Amino acid sequence: MYGNDVIDPNEPLNAAETPDYDAAAEHDDQRDGRDAVGDDFDALLAADQRIEPRDAMPDDYRETLIRQIAQHAHSEIIGMQPEGNWITRAPSLRRKAILIAKVQDEAGHGLYLYSAAETLGIDRQELLDRLHNGKQKYSSIFNYPTLTWADCGAIGWLVDGAAIMNQVPLCRCSYGPYARAMIRVCKEESFHQRQGFEILWNLMRGTESQQAMAQDAADRWWWPALAMFGPPDTGEAAKGGHTEQSMAWGIKRFSNDDLRQKFVDMTVPQAEKLGLTLPDPDLRWNEERGHWDFGEIDWDEFWQVLRGDGPCNAERIEHRRRAHDEGAWVREAANAYAAKQATREREQQQKESAA
Repeated sequence: MYGNDVIDPNEPLNAAETPDYDAAAEHDDQRDGRDAVGDDFDALLAADQRIEPRDAMPDDYRETLIRQIAQHAHSEIIGMQPEGNWITRAPSLRRKAILIAKVQDEAGHGLYLYSAAETLGIDRQELLDRLHNGKQKYSSIFNYPTLTWADCGAIGWLVDGAAIMNQVPLCRCSYGPYARAMIRVCKEESFHQRQGFEILWNLMRGTESQQAMAQDAADRWWWPALAMFGPPDTGEAAKGGHTEQSMAWGIKRFSNDDLRQKFVDMTVPQAEKLGLTLPDPDLRWNEERGHWDFGEIDWDEFWQVLRGDGPCNAERIEHRRRAHDEGAWVREAANAYAAKQATREREQQQKESAA
């Protein structure tokens, strides 16, 4: 795997490479068909069993999942853009091949997640319409520009690393199709994070200008990566918002703040290994807490970008709409082919029945 030549492959670099992932991916399915635990929603949650598409579920639970899974799927396909525009400018054929593979993976993740959302009774086209008309959001992180090649490294190391930290607990999500999709997504994201780490590793062992480029990328992506986990949701901030109910339903397993702290604790030693300085003067080890203390995130900037006033919001959604419109002929051709194949299969079945 790329990245193993610069760091011990047995040393965890992200949450998908820790025992937490193995524990989250394992699930003790006690439902023999539908009879072992029964199909009562509350009983299934109490028994830590998965809710499946045909199970009865509260409308609010269904709508919460549609909102979360859709936002996740939208983030994957919009997230292809920041690095996708570096494929033709990557510094070597090897880098181009790796980056193509990564962008392709993101498209696949979007497809997994749209498929999971469709099991809740919503059509994929409706989800895309909601994205295109602004009724549904995607992660604010993808509204920042990729100014240099080092940004591809920072996105892999920081953005994908933060995503994995957030997504590993989703392998234990109470909704079966979402949880199962995340098991594969997390493993593929682990490759992405190692690829980003390797880019920065090589830059930090290059010329002074390459080192400066890597440091500049880390400076620009650190705070948006921390904001990716979402606004504070513990203490007084726990009142309102979605966290409390989502945790009661088993959709979320940890608060935004807990996951953000886990990410900081894992990432700071990696920055030291890389030789990068994280742009936070308040960053220091707290012996009493056993965690790294860090500074205050600029939540005004977060909400501004989320509302649509970020550096690349208009560019990202316009590119997405254009790609969707220009790809209409492909979808029409695929549907026509599928209809023709279905007709042939029916005719064949009729011939066999008549014989």
